[in-house]
Amino acid sequence: MFDVVILGGTVVDGTGSPGYRSDVGISGDSVDAIGDLSKAETRRVIDATGMIVSPGFIDTHAHSDGALLVDPQHANGLRQGITTEILGQDGLSYAPLSAANYAVYRRYLAGLLGEPPEGLDMSSVAAFRSHYDKKVAINTAYCVAHGAVRLEALGFRDAPLTGDALKHARRLIAEGIEQGAVGFATGMSYFPNSWSDTEEMVELCKATQAAGGVYVTHLRNVNVDRAYGGGGVPEALEIGRRSGVKVHFSHYRTQADNAGQVSERMELIDKAKAEGVDCTLELYPYPTGSSYPVSFLPSYAHDGGPDAIIDRLKDPAERQKLVDYLDNDYPGDLHGAVFTYLPKNRDLEGVSLPEIAGSRGVSLGEALCDLLLDEDMQVGYRGAPPDNVAVWRQVSRDCVELLSRPDYMVGSDSIPLGGLPHPRAYGTFPRFLGRLRRAFDILGLEQMVQRMTDNAARRFGLTRRGRIESGYFADIVVFDAEHLIDNATYDDPKQFPAGIPYVLVNGQVAVDSERCTGVMAGRAVP
Repeated sequence: MFDVVILGGTVVDGTGSPGYRSDVGISGDSVDAIGDLSKAETRRVIDATGMIVSPGFIDTHAHSDGALLVDPQHANGLRQGITTEILGQDGLSYAPLSAANYAVYRRYLAGLLGEPPEGLDMSSVAAFRSHYDKKVAINTAYCVAHGAVRLEALGFRDAPLTGDALKHARRLIAEGIEQGAVGFATGMSYFPNSWSDTEEMVELCKATQAAGGVYVTHLRNVNVDRAYGGGGVPEALEIGRRSGVKVHFSHYRTQADNAGQVSERMELIDKAKAEGVDCTLELYPYPTGSSYPVSFLPSYAHDGGPDAIIDRLKDPAERQKLVDYLDNDYPGDLHGAVFTYLPKNRDLEGVSLPEIAGSRGVSLGEALCDLLLDEDMQVGYRGAPPDNVAVWRQVSRDCVELLSRPDYMVGSDSIPLGGLPHPRAYGTFPRFLGRLRRAFDILGLEQMVQRMTDNAARRFGLTRRGRIESGYFADIVVFDAEHLIDNATYDDPKQFPAGIPYVLVNGQVAVDSERCTGVMAGRAVP
């Protein structure tokens, strides 16, 4: 007697092999049989006639650490067919942190991760994982967060991580991986991460490598004077060379200013791979990103943590220095910032920074400082998509071309906060697998599924996941390949995709006829 039998579908098993007509029988949390099960006894039948039966999608980069603790149903991910997310990304998460440091970092990261419950035990990776195991709808894996490690070892200050503090940090990483983390993640645009120099990162990655973890990196563009080769790709590759760690590049793709330059983007990485540096990469299929704009403030402004930032925003002289920096010296583009998350100013979600500044008769820097102070830094934003549709289409084509490489995976970089989040939080996987696969004849269905499933499971050591195979966990998606489509847009992002009627997590039906069931079957993996 099976618990579930999926009948009549085409099994695309995650290996990249051609799909084949077969039934899938599930007992408990695992795949029990693959074959003709038309006469088998079962408690539940799912009719998959005319549809694809694939492994559940593995999102290698999601910022759901806080959101899952508030909304464990997580429909925005689950309805995409995502059955596993890897958290701790960009080094921006909560473990390992003491109670006092959890309170500090929870507040600092609220514009990115929202407001999880106060007072949670985040003192170890094991404690962190316990908050998600059998308590949320999807599986979660975790990368030890660089920001948490540095905060715990040294405090929220710009100082070298050396001596006993460095030993402590290395020990925290090793212990975290021993407790189930799959690697160590950093974001070198953020704080306290970017106060590290390359030497420090090499030492932390030696500990990661020794423990068997992967180094996941959002490339440096802050404090580049502290970095080998000026940061970016050269620094990440040098860390890989000198530490021997496996390097995984977060959200690495083309964008409007280098659309069509896939070969150029990959040149240094391919050269390093040929020399023996073990590299993999991920991306999402959109032309702009999303983050939290407290990170726009200059490096010194973050020293001391949230209280110090607020004090600087309140002090007239210090505030003017910040405004002058944002208006004259900030290296990025403030003009493209569109606010996605403003809990106290919901009417301004979806409005650009220039529009807000113009309506108030102030500069961009002044408007941003006003919002950061008013919201206690709990602000999220996204970039505006290109006006040039041809450029946007080229970026989309580049994304599929990059995904055709065997070293690529999919990471949504989802930030599911606010009234108008980036559409990637609702549409990443169906956009690739439906819209873009059909638009560009570059990557076949079986290969695209492989990038979304088995590739990630192998890279991050997710045991018995990423394939439909007897004995593997029954994380399964049933979808209509020809009608699958993402519906989330920049102007209306909270729209679920069409064409994914069923999702199973650990053998339990989590999406039934395109409706979430409320089952909390997710495990803390691997």
